[in-house]
Amino acid sequence: MRYIVTIITALILAWASVATAQNRQEVPERNPQSKFAIKKVDFDHVREVITNPKNAYYYPKLMKAYTSYSDTTMSIEAWRNFYYGYTFQEDYDPFRESVYSNKVEELYYKQPHSRAECDTIEHYAELSLNDNMFDMNQMNFYIYVLKEKKKHARAAMWQYRLDRLIAAIMSSGRGTKEEPWVVITPEHEYNIINFLGFVATDHETLDGGIDYIKVQPVAGKSAEGFYFDISRMMQIAALKFPDI
Repeated sequence: MRYIVTIITALILAWASVATAQNRQEVPERNPQSKFAIKKVDFDHVREVITNPKNAYYYPKLMKAYTSYSDTTMSIEAWRNFYYGYTFQEDYDPFRESVYSNKVEELYYKQPHSRAECDTIEHYAELSLNDNMFDMNQMNFYIYVLKEKKKHARAAMWQYRLDRLIAAIMSSGRGTKEEPWVVITPEHEYNIINFLGFVATDHETLDGGIDYIKVQPVAGKSAEGFYFDISRMMQIAALKFPDI
C-alpha cells in the first residue's frame, strides 16, 4: 500500500502542473454546492443500484444516457451513481491515462492555434475521451477547440457534462476534514481545486485514505486547503496492482 500511495503522490504532482496552467486561463464562478444537497457516498448502495437491471441507475442505462448528446435529463443522483459506479466496472483504473492525452496537451499550450492545429486537438481530444471518459483536462481542451471551431452546440453539451461531473463530486462533501470530497482518480482533486479558482501548493496523504491539498491564498477567500477521500481509489488499486 505504501508504494501505491507513492504512485498516487507522483501522479498528483504531475497533474498539478496541468491544473495550475488551466487556472491561469479562466476561473469559473459557478458553485455546484449552491444547487445540490451534500450526500455522503455509500459505495455499497451504489453497487446495489448499478448492478440491478430493474433499477433506474443500472449502469448500462446510465451509460446510454451519457453517450446520448440529446439527453440532458440525468439527475444529480444519476450522475453520482454514474461517476462512483465506474469503480465497479471491469476497466476502471484509478491511474488511467489515455495514450492520446499528451498529444493534446502539448499542442493546446502552443496558442494561438491554426485551423489545422484545432483539427488535430479535436481529433486527439476525442480519442482521449473515448479512452478515458472522466478526464476533465481533456474535456476542457475539447470544449475550447469546439468553441474555436464554432461548434457551439457540441461545446455546450460537453460543458454540461463537465459541470454535472464536477457537481456530482462536490455533492459528496464540503472539502473539509469531516466531509471530504470523494474522488475516483487523483487528477480530480486538482480539477476541483482549479474549478474553485485556487492553485495547489502542497499535498499530504493522511490516515484513512484522505488527501489534504494546500492552496495559495486568494483575496476574499479563507480556504487554506481542501480534503479529499481517496479510500475507494486506493482499495481498487491494491486489488488490481498487488505487486506495486
